[in-house]
Amino acid sequence: MDQGTERDVPPGRGTGSGAVRGGPVTGRVPLAVVVVDREGSVSHWSRGARRLFALPKEEAIGRPAPDLLPVSGVLPETGDIGDHGSWTPHDGLGPDLESSLGGRLSYPAAGRARLTVPGDDRVDVLWWAYPLVGPGPERLLFLAADAEALGRDHAGGDPDEEAGAATVERIAPGFALHTDFPGADELARRLPEILPSMSVGESARIVAQVLELGYPVLEFSQNDRVPVTPDWGVAPRAERRARRERAARALAAGEPVPDDLRDEAEDLEYAAVRERLEFLNEVSGRIGTSLDLSRTIVEVSKAVVPRFTDVAGTYLREQIVAGEGFPDGVPDTTTMWHRVALEHTDEPGRWDDVVPVGEAMPFPAHTPFFQCMTSGEPVLVPRITEEMGHAIASQFEKRDIRPLITGRSMLLVPLKARNVVLGFMILLRHPERPVFNDMDRVTGAELAARAGLVLDNARMYTYQENVAETLQDSMLPHIPECMAGCDIATRYLPGTLLGRVGGDWFDAVKLPGARTALVVGDVMGHGLNSAAMMGQLRTAVQTMAGLDLPPAQLLRNLDDLAQRLGDSYLATCLYAVYDPVAGELHLANAGHIPPVLVRAADGSSELIDLPTGAPIGVGGVPFEAVCVPVAPGDRLVMCTDGLVEVRGEDIGIGLATLCESAAHPAASMDDACDTIIRALGTRGGRKDDVALLMARLAGIDDDAVAAWRLARDPAEVGRARAAVREQLHDWGLPHLADTAELLVSEVVTNAVRHARARPVELRLVRADTLLCEVDDDDHDLPALRGAGPDDETGRGLRVVSALAREWGASRGRTGKTVWFELTLPRRHR
Repeated sequence: MDQGTERDVPPGRGTGSGAVRGGPVTGRVPLAVVVVDREGSVSHWSRGARRLFALPKEEAIGRPAPDLLPVSGVLPETGDIGDHGSWTPHDGLGPDLESSLGGRLSYPAAGRARLTVPGDDRVDVLWWAYPLVGPGPERLLFLAADAEALGRDHAGGDPDEEAGAATVERIAPGFALHTDFPGADELARRLPEILPSMSVGESARIVAQVLELGYPVLEFSQNDRVPVTPDWGVAPRAERRARRERAARALAAGEPVPDDLRDEAEDLEYAAVRERLEFLNEVSGRIGTSLDLSRTIVEVSKAVVPRFTDVAGTYLREQIVAGEGFPDGVPDTTTMWHRVALEHTDEPGRWDDVVPVGEAMPFPAHTPFFQCMTSGEPVLVPRITEEMGHAIASQFEKRDIRPLITGRSMLLVPLKARNVVLGFMILLRHPERPVFNDMDRVTGAELAARAGLVLDNARMYTYQENVAETLQDSMLPHIPECMAGCDIATRYLPGTLLGRVGGDWFDAVKLPGARTALVVGDVMGHGLNSAAMMGQLRTAVQTMAGLDLPPAQLLRNLDDLAQRLGDSYLATCLYAVYDPVAGELHLANAGHIPPVLVRAADGSSELIDLPTGAPIGVGGVPFEAVCVPVAPGDRLVMCTDGLVEVRGEDIGIGLATLCESAAHPAASMDDACDTIIRALGTRGGRKDDVALLMARLAGIDDDAVAAWRLARDPAEVGRARAAVREQLHDWGLPHLADTAELLVSEVVTNAVRHARARPVELRLVRADTLLCEVDDDDHDLPALRGAGPDDETGRGLRVVSALAREWGASRGRTGKTVWFELTLPRRHR
């Protein structure tokens, strides 16, 4: 606004300020402000709109905008109003305003028109329509001012006064920050976006000068220029359109624009730039809605068809599609490019057989594709000639793609991120559509830059997810479904928001005496550090379980180890040992949630009452173990707190739901686990990892166990062989007798030779395998040794190792146990 005489203008029509006769005019008047939403209905109706259109806000809000704005452009007649022309009466929507209200114009429009106001004469108005781009519901900002009153006031108040008494060349709408429009604050900050040719400083100056008014204003001066503003004396509409068309033809042909068409050319160039910016903004909003690579690829392809192009083919490096890394440097003729998406407006199926999605191929050095991917710059081909079409088609074996591409305009844009070409897009336009030009090249480059960054984020996320999943899978054990006297099923669910790596784990360890150790633990925290700590603790538990330490002693040792590893992490752990022969569970707890025991007899379920204990890593806290009798068919359910704990909810509710869902009848162990996950896994938007282990405690029948006590006499070795042979015949396993006799002979001989005072005990257990155990009171574990040709000893354990399915030795409180297993026929398992 020019600095000059001003005065505040109260709301209403026919107000102005500071006119200087015969010179330029400066001043401001109120505006009517109407906001139209994306449904075409009025969402805001200002006080100025109520005065100008004589309609209360209550009757305007929610009504279709075209019903309330019956205005149109009109032709000038003779006579004048302040030397600014006069207008014939004409009601009804004008084309530009109708297009703006209908959402068909994506650039600002403006005009001058008359409207009929109930109870008043026809009113001459100036109007502006500004499309609004953004996430909100508003689509169009419509501004209007009383042109007749404005002209009269600034011509000195009398329309018949001397022509040229006042001159107004340009007018510009502005905003006060505290208007009653709810979005006025944001719109005031976005003035440079709404009026792009206005600088930030200029818009700030306008806002500051109208701040005290408290309502939208119209600013007019001799010098201010905005991209879209109606001339005070508007040329006839048909003439104006013809001038625009001439300017458009000159711009399209790259010819100099005549001086008399410069204004129209500037408006057209501005509109084109605005449209491209809106397009890029829209594309940016549509792509990258997730970090899923496949979904992102589809979003990028669909975002440009059909608005920018008619065909869009997307190619990525083959390693990216496979979730792998790729070598540094510029691609070459050996680089394989995977066609990951193809969108088009042609008839369905036309492209599918010729260029199917999923195909991988290299591109020769003489092609524009190779130029694009090696230079990292867009390549523009205004029209694909027959010669070029033939050259491109030669890359496709036994397929003629020339009918699909010849005569079309082609733009190749690289998909880059961090100066690395990840892929490229092939964009084609139909022959009847305008060819790609330099502005399209710039637009395509910007589009590809944004798409490339989104694709790279998705690629890196997918790669990291694969790495994390591989790491997590490597840390979690692969537990057999059947172990001695029990069936086991497990589930692991990563945290939904914190990646696939966490500190939750489960395990099952084979123990001497056909027993099984069942473990569930949870390192507090998430991420790689927690996972690393989990791996250390899990390995330690496996090692100590193999030593057959009692549950409470194992947790004490684990706590000592955690203290030595550092005090940065705490962990909870539940350790249980199942003895299928005795029908007992021995459990100890270190700060973990209690397990659930489902009784087979009546289907009831209960939380096992055992001392909670302190988490691993606290240090100096004793642990206690309890023994719980169990029956064949009972089920033990152990899980981490991520399954039952929900923020803001008492954990007792989750534990109660766990008991209820665990008791639900199921056809299989897997079905039982799924029932629990369905009942608990989706409550309250779970964010923590979940480890779940369920064991069906089948037990081992008494008639499947045979035991003998042997004296410390070498003659007992023969009795042991005979007893084993006879028992195997009774069990219907005579084909195992020879091997079992030989191995029992070797193991019992060692036990008798090294036993000190207590008799040697021999036991056979028929479970999922044939287990043989020999106990003595010597604590020294046997080891494989090399035996020379003349040595008489040292070969026994080598025989056991060669013939047994598995074998091992472990220390106990009173000595050691040496055991081996033989595979049972399927019908005996």
